[in-house]
Amino acid sequence: MRKLTILLIIFTIVLIQIVTVYVCFAWSSSNLYQEGDDIFDDWQVCRTRIGGEDGFLQVINIGTEARPLWTFQPVIAFESLGEYVDTAYRYGEQAADEYPDDYQRAEKIFYFVRDRVTYRPDIDQFGFDEFAQNADELANTIDEKGIAYGDCEDVAILLAVMYKGAGYRSAIVLCPGHAGAMVYLPDYKKARSFELNGESGWVWAEATGKTNPFGWFPEGQIEGPCMGQEVSAESIPLWQPPDEKEPLPDEEEPLPDEEEPLPDEEEPPPDEEEPLPDEEEPLPDEEEPLPAPAVTGGGSNVLTMILVFFIVVAIMGVIILLLRRKRVA
Repeated sequence: MRKLTILLIIFTIVLIQIVTVYVCFAWSSSNLYQEGDDIFDDWQVCRTRIGGEDGFLQVINIGTEARPLWTFQPVIAFESLGEYVDTAYRYGEQAADEYPDDYQRAEKIFYFVRDRVTYRPDIDQFGFDEFAQNADELANTIDEKGIAYGDCEDVAILLAVMYKGAGYRSAIVLCPGHAGAMVYLPDYKKARSFELNGESGWVWAEATGKTNPFGWFPEGQIEGPCMGQEVSAESIPLWQPPDEKEPLPDEEEPLPDEEEPLPDEEEPPPDEEEPLPDEEEPLPDEEEPLPAPAVTGGGSNVLTMILVFFIVVAIMGVIILLLRRKRVA
């Protein structure tokens, strides 16, 4: 009986470790923690701030206060690329399997996101002026509920990751008060062409409006210069200043090709009625808000670990008590 009790204790301790690790780390982006007024994720990316070395877009002034020169890196996109690929990237892979035509596939991905992500300001959804969701968080919500809520940078990040999964080059564009996505589609004739780093052929994907066609550009809503950054599958970098001998090129601002006229906005987008899979499922009531993010006091979900520990210890105690009573009897 003593040997059985010892084996039971060892088994329970191992079980505690396994369950605790699984519960706390199985979902990489579920553990958010607060430091001061900011919220961080497991990658130490600040979800509530665009700028700074740890901001989710790493907006940095590499110039001076008198002559600022801004650059950025959409690091939150890297949480869903490379070794971290998950739901959003696989949505893109699924589209690549179903739509072999490059132009049609790009349109389908755009309308998939446009129709399933409803614009909602961060302050209304999370209570923060800024709160970024990564691509997999939005994609998982779409997978579970059929609809998700987010603002411009959330939609742009999801589009950029899905386009990467579908085999395209994609980019994030940051403008004053707005963020958007672009996909590289040279020779695409149905929409306006933009330049990024001196390379033309980039098409704007503005999925924040339910009636926006693919390639529509919110020209009247953009005030001031924009800067663009192509998205690549990189590890999440710690920011380092660029080589002073290689200043940031002016071409980093995506400028439209003024010789190409805007397409007729009344022309309906092609094949808009044929969406990606699961179109038959009715969308839930759009008024249902998403839950606020679970914020804990540290990088791991400490309360969950403690709760799991005491539950398993209680079970172990009950089993040992039953075994002792059986022995006495």
